[in-house]
Amino acid sequence: MCALRVPAMAATGFAAQSILRRVVPSFLSFRPTTHVVGDVFSGTNLILRTPLHPSVFGICSLPQAIKGDADILLKGVGDKNTIEDVKRIVELVHIHLPDQSLSSQLTAKRASLRQEVLHTDFLTPPVLKESMLVLERLADLKTVALGGYPEAERCRLSVGHPEALTNDPDNVAALSISGNFSFQPCSHGDFLGAILGTGIARNKLGDILLQGEKGAHVLVVPELSDFLVSALDKVGNVSVSCKKIPLLALEYEPPRTKSSKSIEASLRLDAVASAGFKVSRTKMASLISNGDVRVNWSTVTKSNTTIKTGDMISVSGEGRLKIGEISSTRKGKFAVELIRYL
Repeated sequence: MCALRVPAMAATGFAAQSILRRVVPSFLSFRPTTHVVGDVFSGTNLILRTPLHPSVFGICSLPQAIKGDADILLKGVGDKNTIEDVKRIVELVHIHLPDQSLSSQLTAKRASLRQEVLHTDFLTPPVLKESMLVLERLADLKTVALGGYPEAERCRLSVGHPEALTNDPDNVAALSISGNFSFQPCSHGDFLGAILGTGIARNKLGDILLQGEKGAHVLVVPELSDFLVSALDKVGNVSVSCKKIPLLALEYEPPRTKSSKSIEASLRLDAVASAGFKVSRTKMASLISNGDVRVNWSTVTKSNTTIKTGDMISVSGEGRLKIGEISSTRKGKFAVELIRYL
């Protein structure tokens, strides 16, 4: 069983199920577990007999789609692969932080909500970018993105009124996972797999910073840090210990990159990626069709997808490639700057 704190008016039975439906966002997948992960709500204790996954501890509710306003705000979001994720964030802000431009019936509640701050789970860069652009269109709201350190790739977005967000929110925790990795080095995937194996959902985790033989530093939502400290005891075949550390104690290095230029007849994904990763175009086309290639963290299966400046191309087993400046040549071709992550 899991102990969850809920408002005092809550009861058991159908009432508890109703609370669960409001607490667990429908877009969060979860697997059953019986770990007690701590209290994040105020009120009286209620023991729920339904096994809860730790991923329930995030944003507290998800309303039904608010078609009109959300669709209007999402105009201009170019990447269709991120629209649904951005839409969920907009809907949460719409219902929790009402604004005159969105819902006139709820404006009377604004004064009492001015100190409320919403925190998303960890977002991928494209979803974070598009969400911030959309939310900037809302009057009297401030957004802050934090991932635990300046170069963080995955960040949480905090949204609230300016007076409620005068300081950076304390919504990211750091953990150190240590063990003897001298003879059994572990990759980013090994650490990620071990953490997810405890039952934590991926969107509750930020970046994983490898520390060589010492292990890794991990960013996580604060309400799950105690759970992970107690639950994680092995990465691969290496026994590990996990402890909380201050964000200032994080050890990280800016990513190493190598830049080159390539002249291409088109900006097709297979052409640009094959040049960037130094593999044949035929092999790259096969990787794309097999679902092994992602553009801006979204899987792409069409070789003729057009690439633009700023795109991030990831290939399983090959690494990452960022597209820099693109310019036209006198012969009508494209000079593409390719920034390879080492």
